[in-house]
Amino acid sequence: MTEERHESIRSVCTLLDQGEYDNASYLIDSDYPFIPIKKNSRTYTPREMTKVFLRDGFIDRYRGTHLVYPPVLRVISHNLPKSFPYHNNWKMDEGHFAYWELFPTIDHIVPVSRGGEDIESNWVCCSMITNSIKSNWLLEELEWTLKEPGNLTDWDGMISWFIQHISSKPELLKIPYIKSWYYTAKEVM
Repeated sequence: MTEERHESIRSVCTLLDQGEYDNASYLIDSDYPFIPIKKNSRTYTPREMTKVFLRDGFIDRYRGTHLVYPPVLRVISHNLPKSFPYHNNWKMDEGHFAYWELFPTIDHIVPVSRGGEDIESNWVCCSMITNSIKSNWLLEELEWTLKEPGNLTDWDGMISWFIQHISSKPELLKIPYIKSWYYTAKEVM
C-alpha cells in the first residue's frame, strides 16, 4: 500500500500539469486521503505503567532492547546530578540521553489517533526514543513487528534493586517522584 502511494502522487502531478484540478483532488481523496491526526494527551499512573513494564519484561517491544524502571534513572540523577543530569522537560541538551534510550513508556500499538483503543491490550512498553519515532504510525507502515516480552528472571529493569535501595535509604522517600514509584513497585511486585 505504501509502495504505491508515490504512484498516486505521480498521477496527481500529471493531472495538475493538464489543469485537471478536480480530477487530481478526486484522485488524492480516493487514493491517498488526508486524515487529520487527533492528539492523545493521555497520562498514565505509575501503577498502570509498572504493570505494563512488568508484563512486557522491561523490553522495548518494537526494538527488543532492555529498559530501566523510571525511578532508577532518577535515583542516579539525584546522586550524580552533574554526571547524569535530569531535565523535567526532557531537553536533550540538558538531560542525560539515557532518559530517551532506557526510560520506558507506554505506547498504543494502534494509535488512538488512528482508531486504536486506549485499553491495556493496546498498550505496549517501549523507550521514549522509540515512542517518538513511532509517533502516530501503524507498525505495518514502519515495517516493524512486535517483539516478544522479556523474561523478568533475566532482566527486571532494576525494579528489585530500586525497592531494595530505597528500603535501605528511606530519606529518598522525601522526593515525591521516588516515593510514588517506590510504593507502586512494592504494591505491584
